Amino acid sequence: MKKILAIVLALMMLLSAVPALGDVASIVEEGANLTHEELVEKALAETGDFLVYGNTSRIQNAFDAFKALYNLTGEASNLKDGPIYTKLDSEVNSSAKGADMVMIQDGAQLIGAIESGWLVNYVPASVAEFVAEGDRVPLVHQYINKLFIYNNGGDNVPAIKNVWELTAPEMKGNVIFKNPEDEQVNMNFLVMCTSPEWSDKLAEAYKAWKGEEIDLGDYENAGYKWVAEFLDNCSFGQSDTKIAEEVSQETAQGKIGLFVLSKLRSSSVLTDNLTVAQYDATENGYAVEPFSGFMYPMYALISAAATRPYTAMLFIEYLMTAEGFEPWGKSIGAYSTSTAIAPNDGDLGIEIWKDTLVMEDAEFILDNYEDVSTFVSKHLQ
Repeated sequence: MKKILAIVLALMMLLSAVPALGDVASIVEEGANLTHEELVEKALAETGDFLVYGNTSRIQNAFDAFKALYNLTGEASNLKDGPIYTKLDSEVNSSAKGADMVMIQDGAQLIGAIESGWLVNYVPASVAEFVAEGDRVPLVHQYINKLFIYNNGGDNVPAIKNVWELTAPEMKGNVIFKNPEDEQVNMNFLVMCTSPEWSDKLAEAYKAWKGEEIDLGDYENAGYKWVAEFLDNCSFGQSDTKIAEEVSQETAQGKIGLFVLSKLRSSSVLTDNLTVAQYDATENGYAVEPFSGFMYPMYALISAAATRPYTAMLFIEYLMTAEGFEPWGKSIGAYSTSTAIAPNDGDLGIEIWKDTLVMEDAEFILDNYEDVSTFVSKHLQ
């Protein structure tokens, strides 16, 4: 009987140390005013495993360094957005132990997750001054870019200066892109191309290319027309890594891909055979009209079901430092939103990318996703 009573009392003490679901938001609100030292003290007073989900392969490296720094137990899981959102839904609506913190993409889904109370935003006091206001709510940990990158061999180098060049008949099958029906980020990019801002810019770029006003025919705007004609010329790759490998081969002369810049770090990619369109434009003083790729955010947020909310806040603070960003910052193609962290040597700064790439607008995507994705799916049939 004494042993059973001791177990019951221990469980009661453990449960009392775990925040109730509705308490996480208020704890995080308080945490926004804590110093680093106060945050460390409260985080180390928490018990149990610290769990993280991340839609990035390098989350494990950052997590392992953080875990060793503070002598924690727990694990990080690299998952795609869909499974992360599914898990959050289940965990927030049950008593099951789940993630304390997530790194996640797809701002349109994120809006719904925040409105549903699954996720809580947190901006560490120690880094707030270094993060642009527009990147604080929800907190953007980093931006990732997908760029037009072409094979620079042979006599038919597709060194584009206007994205309408990709719709020309001679480019049929020479444009490599992952099927947007298989990758949310790519579909989001196409949705953004139909926005008023980018459709207007595409109309202007068409006139610069052809020397005449664009004839839309049955298309709603220039964005829809470009999306359709771009997809008509695409050959779809299995993954961004595979696309980078394919375009870099000696036999791929005349081909151009749209893929994640950071894939150039892979040893299987023959980087000497590749030229990044925006690098060439910057070096030689011209612009790829009206964009040279697109850029999307990776967010860092706290689960409303977190059992270690202070540890989650401490981890986010860590990720916003140069040390915490090292797994991404050591190579090109990832850009911290903290101005205290410089871009990788040889890469361009985040402000240049924001000026030359299509940027994800989560609200526009949320409002227009169904229409554009339906259009894309019908066009691909």
